Amino acid sequence: MSAFRGRAVLYPRTDEFGKSTQASNKDYLLDWSHFQIMVDVRGAKGVELDPDKAVFEAVDVTTSVGGVPLKLPVFTAGLGSTAVAKSHWDGLAVGAALAGTIQVIGENICGMDPKPKFQGGKVVHSEDMAYRVKKYREFWDGKYGDIVVQTNVEDQRLGADTYALSKLGVNVIERKWGQGAKAIGGEVRISDINEAKALKKRGYIVLPDPEDRVVQEAYKNKFFKTFERHSRVGMPEEKGFVEDVEQLREQGAKKVFLKTGAYRPAVVAFTMKCASEAKIDLVTFDGAGGGTAMSPVPMMQECGTPTVYLEAQVLKCAEILKKRGKHVPDIAMAGGFLNETQIFKSIAMSNFGGGPYVKAIAMARAPVTAAMKASYFAELAKTNRLPKAFADYYGTEPERFFIAAPKLKEIYGDRYAKIPLGAIGVYTYYFERLRSGLKQLLAGCRKWKLDLIGREDLVSLSERAKTATGIPMVEELESDAMEEILSA
Repeated sequence: MSAFRGRAVLYPRTDEFGKSTQASNKDYLLDWSHFQIMVDVRGAKGVELDPDKAVFEAVDVTTSVGGVPLKLPVFTAGLGSTAVAKSHWDGLAVGAALAGTIQVIGENICGMDPKPKFQGGKVVHSEDMAYRVKKYREFWDGKYGDIVVQTNVEDQRLGADTYALSKLGVNVIERKWGQGAKAIGGEVRISDINEAKALKKRGYIVLPDPEDRVVQEAYKNKFFKTFERHSRVGMPEEKGFVEDVEQLREQGAKKVFLKTGAYRPAVVAFTMKCASEAKIDLVTFDGAGGGTAMSPVPMMQECGTPTVYLEAQVLKCAEILKKRGKHVPDIAMAGGFLNETQIFKSIAMSNFGGGPYVKAIAMARAPVTAAMKASYFAELAKTNRLPKAFADYYGTEPERFFIAAPKLKEIYGDRYAKIPLGAIGVYTYYFERLRSGLKQLLAGCRKWKLDLIGREDLVSLSERAKTATGIPMVEELESDAMEEILSA
């Protein structure tokens, strides 16, 4: 395929763009399975010492990230202008709102809008951006979670942040320096040559050049079917970043977040220093291996710091800042998170005794998959094509096989009919699966509030895990306590 298609082989299959989601499958030799959660049978923290009250459903897993309250310590990271995000936006946004968490609108939305309005090179109207904000707010309770607009270099040039703050009443802007899937700018595929030309005129890098006559002829004759649209990378420096954040707040941003990737340790320190000086509310660090749409496969596999190693570096920086009396922003980790055990371990690892530095986990592929599968199975139900084993066990109607449907009907009444089925899938995954699973794990550790879990609740299962994080091995944990208890 490299001999035939060249650079196309650097990416996931072009014909699957917008219909699939990808990630690295490389073994990084250290992941969350290298740690074990230490449960307990004595006492209870955060609840009365009463078996009738110390039940796992009573566990409080609410949190706050960057000053934004969440009903559970998970939110949906920016999915940008990818086709898969746009196709499933209603499910993702409404699902996040129903679950009481954050939905980040990713980069390049205004720039990719088919019919935006510009004045002096700045966007003054974007139907796509306005729709995405509005859709989330249809089911937002105004208290838990919020809609966040992410902005990269292209967005800043087009004034997408100013538009979102002044025209759409957005409260939170997230600057983007990169992500765990790649260290180059964001990419999408364009199948229409006229759209490719328009994006080039707006300032994007479009490959191959849609204005080149040879390229136009090759496209016409179907030698290739799609163009690549690339964003530029930022050139961050401390002073300019601090001034930029100040300007955002002057324009009305109530919160300012930062999203960055799995870069080398010195960059982690630089990022934390800049975030501290600018008094950023939340920094999301995205570990290597991720990618929701069109990240180059070699970068997904071979570039960047894997998530567990990255979190260890971030925590080291946070501890240094804290000891020096500097501002420590809230932290969110991303990069390959799928289940409640991983979420528990990441948050617990970040608590050295003063409360967790990691306040929440950002996800992308997992909620995208929930939205995709929920919509797909609902469509299968309409056409009587559900897998027989599934239909026999769970039923043939969405109202039956979505376990959360009765609860949502009770809460929203007549408005339930307006909830996209993809949103029910996202809500069920977040609220019924992850939230319930977290409650059970915390109760097993005899801790009834999320901020009570800490490093003492974990042990390493490998020497590499211990070396990278400082979490002791199983055989090292509480050996002195065993002697004291049995000798008393």
